[in-house]
Amino acid sequence: MDLHGTDGVEETIDAVVQFALQALGCSHAGVALSVRGRRAEAPAVTDPVVAEIYKSQLAGGDGPLIACMREQKPVLVRDTCTDDRWPEWVAVVRRLGVRSVLDVPLATGDGTVGVLGLYHLKPDAFSADDEAVAHILARHASVAVATARQEESMLQAIDARKLVGIAMGLLMERYDLPEDKAFAVLRRYSQDTNTKLRDVAQHLIDTRKLPTRSEDPPVAASHGS
Repeated sequence: MDLHGTDGVEETIDAVVQFALQALGCSHAGVALSVRGRRAEAPAVTDPVVAEIYKSQLAGGDGPLIACMREQKPVLVRDTCTDDRWPEWVAVVRRLGVRSVLDVPLATGDGTVGVLGLYHLKPDAFSADDEAVAHILARHASVAVATARQEESMLQAIDARKLVGIAMGLLMERYDLPEDKAFAVLRRYSQDTNTKLRDVAQHLIDTRKLPTRSEDPPVAASHGS
């Protein structure tokens, strides 16, 4: 199972889904990620059935996906025609033709990073062996997704530092500012406009102008102070 050689979070998720479809013979599969604590977020989903299943739960804030992420335990729905735990969600899933659902948490030592969702058009489609395989896949997927996220964050941080450095260079050259003053200008604009420092830097690089503020730009005031 080669989930660790993929590039990026989206590619890792796609590899997880494709392996789940092959290994478990389910009709549909998907991964939802946790962001900002335990709130769920569906990444780009190419399967319209999975997208609808996720959309109904994320909008309503209830369903097996939400329960799985909140409790960090697997949730099995043997038959959507008889399960009455989430009536609104079940109605949506039945309309899509899905009868069996197995949600398995993707967890690391730092907590739940997401949920692997498995779906089948037949009732009671997931056997005990299927559940065991799903747990093994989830363990591998947890590490792969967490690693991909960490690497992506590191690359974004490196990219942000490069942008800020370029923007500082522009300010230093244009206004003859020392390095600390140039950074102070960027930081002040970031705070005053409630904009990420990286985005302030990108705006300056693209337009050669700082974001518009209601007050006079601080560059002149910073110069020579």
